[in-house]
Amino acid sequence: MIRVVLAEDQAMVRGALASLLGLEPDIEVVGEAATGEEAVSAALSTRPDIVLLDIEMPVMDGITAAARITGELPGCRVMILTTFGRPGYLRRAMEAGAAAFMVKDSPARELAAAIRRVLAGERVIDPALAAAALSAGPNPLSARERDVLAAASDGSTIGDIAVRLHLSEGTVRNYLSSAIQKTHARNRIEAVQRAQSQGWL
Repeated sequence: MIRVVLAEDQAMVRGALASLLGLEPDIEVVGEAATGEEAVSAALSTRPDIVLLDIEMPVMDGITAAARITGELPGCRVMILTTFGRPGYLRRAMEAGAAAFMVKDSPARELAAAIRRVLAGERVIDPALAAAALSAGPNPLSARERDVLAAASDGSTIGDIAVRLHLSEGTVRNYLSSAIQKTHARNRIEAVQRAQSQGWL
């Protein structure tokens, strides 16, 4: 049996995926999680063959969870299943060690087939997304620029961001200015929107 942990913050979607996978004769869902943190805990306690992760989850996102799981359980394969087919997300997921990246509108039979392929050592990536990621190029933002831009996404002031990230206000301004320039935006609100739409944050 292929043992799977399923992480998805929407209970109805998670239940539907568990039911669909449960119909497969060789797949068993051994754990479910609603947050990235729960996914890591479930993976460590059940030691599954595959962890299926959504990206946008509370507490810890799926990409961070993927990096934790692949770091602590090298034998476990991580698959990302998301609504958000953004090129930047694909790149970040692969960097975090994910073996597959699929969008949720794929047919159910493709998911089961992808699980088997990943277990056999293959990488499975949505072809349209792979092409988009190649044409979009790498994430232009540095890790610190991403941190500052993410902190600015809720409308926080320069002072608030500086306190939260333990930086000086001048440093925050410099990072924001650089991020605005790199995203070809007119201001930080537009920079946040562009970075989010590309999956860079």
